Amino acid sequence: MTTEVVFYHLLHKPLEAALPQLLLKCMERDWKVVVQTGTAERCNALDAHLWTFADDSFLPHGTKADGFAEHQPIYLTAEQDNPNGADVRFLVDRAAPPSLASYKRAIYMFDDNDQDAVREARERWKEAKAEGFEIAYWQQTQTGGWERKA
Repeated sequence: MTTEVVFYHLLHKPLEAALPQLLLKCMERDWKVVVQTGTAERCNALDAHLWTFADDSFLPHGTKADGFAEHQPIYLTAEQDNPNGADVRFLVDRAAPPSLASYKRAIYMFDDNDQDAVREARERWKEAKAEGFEIAYWQQTQTGGWERKA
């Protein structure tokens, strides 16, 4: 199994708007997910956000503080762990990736307003290519959808 490494370039809507939609797609496919943030504070903020991102929906998830990590369909962490045996790993806010070879898909989400994040995404692209992963690049459209560019 070759890991697919996908880059999502946020141009018009923030992570808080884009991430839940991608997580919902993973849930539809019955994929377990781990979302790795750059800091514990950001992890806590996303934890709260995923319960309330829509009036008619929420995403079942947990963190280390919740316990039962192995039962969480979506696990949020600021560490490189994978206690729920996730198929997909999201890396947001410039989180430093662990080895990605054991995942079906690794997803980097980066904001165009953060030029350090853009530079880092380019480096991650080169690393993923050198490791022989399948690579894709999606750019956010004006309406918040995605257009594949590479």
